[in-house]
Amino acid sequence: MRIGIGADHRGYKVKEKIIKYLKKKNIEVIDYGTNSINSTDDYNDYAYLVCKGVLNNEVDRGILVCGTGIGMSIAANKMKGIMCAKIDNCSEARLCVEHNHANVIAIGESKPFIDIKDMLDVYLKSKPIEDEKYYRRIDKIRDLEKKNIYK
Repeated sequence: MRIGIGADHRGYKVKEKIIKYLKKKNIEVIDYGTNSINSTDDYNDYAYLVCKGVLNNEVDRGILVCGTGIGMSIAANKMKGIMCAKIDNCSEARLCVEHNHANVIAIGESKPFIDIKDMLDVYLKSKPIEDEKYYRRIDKIRDLEKKNIYK
């Protein structure tokens, strides 16, 4: 499995810890930045790079880290084909994949790293549930991407 990861300046330190953790587990990681704690960046740029990597099949799944995970998840979900979940616990890490087929997660940098590791383990081992009701619901979400409310 190849994982793409990106963070803004607030998520940089956690991103670096995640990369080390995943590499110890022999998981290939592509780092899409940022590369510093200086606040000269915008989280949107890193959400875009990671999501583009997912959509172009450079990576299988994505991980985004910022102050809360909220901004990253909002930016990521603007990209057609991305299903990003802002997660706060292991149950959400599992369900976002099983029920919603999330291909990207967003995490806030203030969580204890032990909790982040647990969430990552669950996210990476979870598989989408092959069930008609989940496919029906996901198809409805994808239909929303096609609608233009300004018509």
